[in-house]
Amino acid sequence: MIPELENCHLDHIAIAVKSINDSQKIYSDLGLVFDPKREVVEDQSVTTSFAQIDQMAHIELLEPFGDSGPIHTFIEKKGPGLHHLCFRVKDIVAKEKELLEKGYILLYPKAKLGANSCLVNFIHPKSAGGVLIEISQHKATV
Repeated sequence: MIPELENCHLDHIAIAVKSINDSQKIYSDLGLVFDPKREVVEDQSVTTSFAQIDQMAHIELLEPFGDSGPIHTFIEKKGPGLHHLCFRVKDIVAKEKELLEKGYILLYPKAKLGANSCLVNFIHPKSAGGVLIEISQHKATV
């Protein structure tokens, strides 16, 4: 058995979709159950929907909210599909500092409020092998 990572674990895999309702079917058919609660993150012009995969990880479906925002732009350029991986960290401020010191490019100068009352920031794909990586800390632990 692989031990749980103490300071970092996979929180979710985010998938950009045109419609949450239409896109949930494949995951539901696999046996995942989506939380009926949808959250609009107005700052990002996105609606989110989560399904638990295991004790730690989720699938997050991201549907554009309106005709602008990063998810709308992503779908327009690349079509629906894998958007980012998110890793939960214990201390996002310390992790941001550590990543910057190691030469990574972050999308925001400091973490912002994201879905599920989490503070979030993203490592730019240019400095992460072409993958958009989110780091997240639940706000209650700040």
